[in-house]
Amino acid sequence: MERIRKYLGLTVNLENIKDAEGLKALGFTCRYLPDPPEDFDEFEFVTDLEEFDNLGLMVAVELMTIKRIFFGLISPENLDAFTALSDTQLRNLLTRHGQTLIRFFDYITQ
Repeated sequence: MERIRKYLGLTVNLENIKDAEGLKALGFTCRYLPDPPEDFDEFEFVTDLEEFDNLGLMVAVELMTIKRIFFGLISPENLDAFTALSDTQLRNLLTRHGQTLIRFFDYITQ
């Protein structure tokens, strides 16, 4: 998690978040894109990293600065419901796909 924690406090690049092709090349899709974002808002992404086909990533921002990062599973029955990953699931995700996540965060913060 330390590799991801360094992105807290960095400013997101809205143009890169809007770039569906750029995100797709990294294995992500933006599921919720507030445009324009409010002072405190969230961006939601989905990816099929790990063994999940419903892995969600929420990036909460305040004045476009990353304040919180949350990985969770999106409920197929209720697409607004997220369940946090277990410690083991999160550890496995970060171990196996850390470089992919770093490329994603580098992209949305450049």
